[in-house]
Amino acid sequence: MNKTELIEHISSKTDLSKADVGRALEAFVGAVKTTLKKKGSVTLVGFGTFAVSERAARTGRNPRTGEEIKIKKARVPKFRPGKALKDAVNAK
Repeated sequence: MNKTELIEHISSKTDLSKADVGRALEAFVGAVKTTLKKKGSVTLVGFGTFAVSERAARTGRNPRTGEEIKIKKARVPKFRPGKALKDAVNAK
């Protein structure tokens, strides 16, 4: 499912227009980005948690030349699914 399909799905399940759902989705994504930039986390009980993790600097290898390269440390977004989401995915 892509963003457009998600907006259409939410719009069909609610009394909101596609434009309203689109704005709400953009606001949600913006809020998550802003919080993660500040090294915070966003927890939606039953759904999951968006958080930032630190990835250490490491040595890698250029697959084309085989030359060793240094990969800088980085902050990466992570998502940990909640119990209710895991149960819904694994339900038979």
